Amino acid sequence: MPLELTLKQEVSIPLEVDPIRLETVRELSVDQIQKLTIFHGNKQPEVGEFFDVKGSADDNEMVWVGDCSKVKLIGTHLSEGTVRVEGNVGMHVGAEMTGGQVIINGNAADWVGAEMHGGCIHVKGNAGHLVGAVYRGGRRGMTGGEILIDGNVGNEIGHTMRRGLIAIKGDAGDGVGFNMIAGTILVFGSSGIRHGAGMRRGTIGLLGGDSKPDILPTFRHAGRTSPLFLKLYFKHLADVGFDVSSVAAEFEKYAGDFLELGKGEILTPRFAV
Repeated sequence: MPLELTLKQEVSIPLEVDPIRLETVRELSVDQIQKLTIFHGNKQPEVGEFFDVKGSADDNEMVWVGDCSKVKLIGTHLSEGTVRVEGNVGMHVGAEMTGGQVIINGNAADWVGAEMHGGCIHVKGNAGHLVGAVYRGGRRGMTGGEILIDGNVGNEIGHTMRRGLIAIKGDAGDGVGFNMIAGTILVFGSSGIRHGAGMRRGTIGLLGGDSKPDILPTFRHAGRTSPLFLKLYFKHLADVGFDVSSVAAEFEKYAGDFLELGKGEILTPRFAV
């Protein structure tokens, strides 16, 4: 069986489990893992104080069980293998990962996949703000990989992203692709306002909702399009179990942001004009 860490009790002060990385624990016994230290406020308790540990990471898989909504930094810096969360998860899940996959069978808090460089994160529920975003004071958000969210997300997803794919099956808040350098963001539900503000390159697909998405005046309508790369993305998403078969084949295109480089694009359904 995979290495399994089950939360013993609910916590009000967040736990930071960045030291418990798949690459770190792969060669350790259960007793050794239980004695590793994590962060709980200004204290550094042992893992065994908060988690029951069993199994082994020999097969390159680690599972977190329970309501981990107050457990931060699960799956950060992951380079290979699988990290799975059976329940909700706290902030910074999968941040700065370079490979492997993180699967969350629940909801996720803010900063999912912040500054990630590769691999895949799949959240089966909702996620918070700043998915795939840059940390404050940083230069780039996600630079590779993909983030799939089955539910809804908050504001500023893909903030300053450089490469990669973010796909949201539900609704998104405000500021999708804020300051976007490049990459692709696809939202299949409704969305808020001020999308693509400051974007230089890249594609934002606002592909759902029942009314015209908010388009900033610094974007210019550039006709209709049916891009081949989107069809390839849709096929890839279907192949990994992220079904988007009801999406239209032709879209309205808006070029911008002309306050910046102006080589980005926002795609909306045809009825949006």
